[in-house]
Amino acid sequence: MWKSLVLGCVLTGTALGQNGPSSFDVANLREDVRGLVQRVNELTLRLEQLERENADLRARDSAGAKSLATVVQLNAAIADLNQNIRTAVAASKTETLQRVAEQMEKLARQTNAALESLAKGAAPRPASVPAGSADDTPKEGIRYTVQKGDTLAEIARRLGARQQDIINANQISDPSRIVVGQSLFIPGGK
Repeated sequence: MWKSLVLGCVLTGTALGQNGPSSFDVANLREDVRGLVQRVNELTLRLEQLERENADLRARDSAGAKSLATVVQLNAAIADLNQNIRTAVAASKTETLQRVAEQMEKLARQTNAALESLAKGAAPRPASVPAGSADDTPKEGIRYTVQKGDTLAEIARRLGARQQDIINANQISDPSRIVVGQSLFIPGGK
């Protein structure tokens, strides 16, 4: 189109007569027209390229809108998953606490049964005199476990027994050497 227009101008200028452009001017005009035609072709190619890029961008924009919906859906799915996890954790805690409570109850029953058994077995029974004690020592009494700070004299006075009977019944060689936790037979003790 540009080529036709420029060529028309050149031919019109030549037809106007002698005072028109010289052959040198016409050559220059032809070169200018060729340059313009080349530039128009380049611009046409660039315009086509820009139209393709524009179409690609529109397609990407359309796909981007679909991606936003996917992101929204993903956020909703994550929220659902978090809710499911919270529910599962709460159920697991409840179940674990129930199991612990059951085990504690079972252990408490076993402990109570063991304590009752010990209490029945530990009922005070009259103790008998150990073998080898003196003949004049009473034959019945009780067992006593030595506590911190106890002396034979205090134990005898507190339990209503004679100190010598305790020494004889337990075959104590040194009355000042009784030990905390030692079990003594207290003849006639109460």
